[in-house]
Amino acid sequence: MSQPASVPSTLTEARKVPDRLLVQRGVFVGPSARVNSDLYVNIERGAGHRERHFFSLEPRSFAHTNTYFGRFAASYWQRWTTVSAVRVSARLSTSQRARVRLMASDIAGHRRIVAGEEPTSDTVISFDVPLDKFVDGGALWLEFESFGGSLVVDDLEWTVTSPDVVRNVAIAICTFNRADDCAHTVAALASDESIVDIIDAVYVVDQGTDLVKDRDEFVRAASILGDKLVYLNQPNLGGAGGFTRGLYEVSGSGSTADVILMDDDILCEPETVLRLSTFANTTVEPTLVGAQMLFLLNPDYLNVGAEDVDLSVLMHGRRVPKALGNKSMLTKNQERRVDAGYNAWWTCLIPAEVVKTIGLPLPIFFQWDDVEYGVRAREAGFVTVTLPNAAVWHADFYWKDFDDWARYFSTRNSLVVGSLHSQLDGKALSAMFFRQIAEYIVGMQYGLAHTTLKGIEDFLKGPSHLRDGGMAAMAQIRADRKDYPETIMHPAATAPVRSADLRVERASGEPSRMRLILAKRALDQWRGRTIGGLHGVTREDAHWWHISRFDHVVVTDASQGGVRIRRRDKATARKLVLRTYRLMKRLRAEAPAVSEQYRAAVPDLISRENWARLYGL
Repeated sequence: MSQPASVPSTLTEARKVPDRLLVQRGVFVGPSARVNSDLYVNIERGAGHRERHFFSLEPRSFAHTNTYFGRFAASYWQRWTTVSAVRVSARLSTSQRARVRLMASDIAGHRRIVAGEEPTSDTVISFDVPLDKFVDGGALWLEFESFGGSLVVDDLEWTVTSPDVVRNVAIAICTFNRADDCAHTVAALASDESIVDIIDAVYVVDQGTDLVKDRDEFVRAASILGDKLVYLNQPNLGGAGGFTRGLYEVSGSGSTADVILMDDDILCEPETVLRLSTFANTTVEPTLVGAQMLFLLNPDYLNVGAEDVDLSVLMHGRRVPKALGNKSMLTKNQERRVDAGYNAWWTCLIPAEVVKTIGLPLPIFFQWDDVEYGVRAREAGFVTVTLPNAAVWHADFYWKDFDDWARYFSTRNSLVVGSLHSQLDGKALSAMFFRQIAEYIVGMQYGLAHTTLKGIEDFLKGPSHLRDGGMAAMAQIRADRKDYPETIMHPAATAPVRSADLRVERASGEPSRMRLILAKRALDQWRGRTIGGLHGVTREDAHWWHISRFDHVVVTDASQGGVRIRRRDKATARKLVLRTYRLMKRLRAEAPAVSEQYRAAVPDLISRENWARLYGL
């Protein structure tokens, strides 16, 4: 059973509206030593020193904030908010002539000088600039140059005219046995006094057995956050259940607060909370505002500028045209405004009006819950903006192996979302799935084939399968996968094969006629016309069309933590092919009727009553 949550008094108190709304601060050092400070301020010439909220330049030095976190995303503010002008100010300490310039860019990255000053003594500089030349792209930033003396810059602030009302903001973090990671994230929020001041509540929803509350770092953060921190234990209902608990509690508290959903295992940039919240407070209409994702293991690389979903092929995470993807933010800037279809929930703000209008998320455990909610919101008239220069660091996706139990939920839930928000084409989807599963089978990934098939089979069971929130499904698929030896990762040095027998086989170029190659590989495997012996394949060469040439293969896991051992099994392959054929026939025939069942069940599935039942309240 879950305990009912307390309601922090700050969550229901009206926020004081300031004379001007602070929307972005000058931040010059990241939240971790692993983050390059050039993402914040770039000392391009000469020498200087950087701290979190100030930096200094030695004589004859030059620095600028035309950086990922230093730029002001003027295009997004002009396009989506009521703000017509922005003011940037900073306090300067110098005894000799210095130069400060306010710079702007356009969609092509062309630079122009907007304003400038050359102070000779300590002063506060302030520039006002209209947001009237940035609809399709462009940003604003500052440049600083010292001449004969040193220069210190602090209290750098971007402010706008305050709206009539400033809404409260709560943060909801869900976690499952990542106690250290979650404690780090909460501590990062608590480390910034100004951010603590604007946060009205932090809900930590712990669904695990290794409890966050037992970590010393969390205890210290709790002493800072005080009554604003609400710690909840509940059954493991996945990310969907954990994040929804935050939305459930805030929307039921009588507050009209926005809720920022935040992953537990991120490296948190507290400044992002300020930027998301203030942007949402100034949008023309209630807007979901998402943070971008930087790679945790490659901290200067951006995952993607904005994402969308293609339900016709059940693919999410599609890069919006012209958006940057997998690029270093030390060398690139996102000048063009790109509009998102949805934002993943590594960090995403959900306005209270959205929850009131479209209800709570679906109880689909995890995978596609954020996609479905974003699509549902757009259908109801609420857009999503993925805000540049507001980000967190999240584990790099390409370090996760595709052959994982999560593939079950990705498959099942993609079909659920497709059935709710499109007309599923059973014929086209069955052809697509048959091709995918055939590739898994010839690549000797029998467990992955089963995982995918199980996801389709459970989708066809209809919405009653979602009644427990996904706990039974998770347990079942993880148990099932143990029957397939190639799903197990072994340490590379002690894998149950003779290293002396292992020969690394590199892949040649990608074949041009994939369908023909797939048929040929399947026939060769059926007839035993494969290369015998034990062969090693690196992760970069682990293509089905390469691995399927062999009988027995040791493949590096995408995590680089070990290896998987794949072995041709004709009997298993035959069972899976027959199962696939029969299931695709069912999918073509049953998809329309099952889709109608899911649509009819949505009001009940997303209701507060259903979630209260799942939480045991």
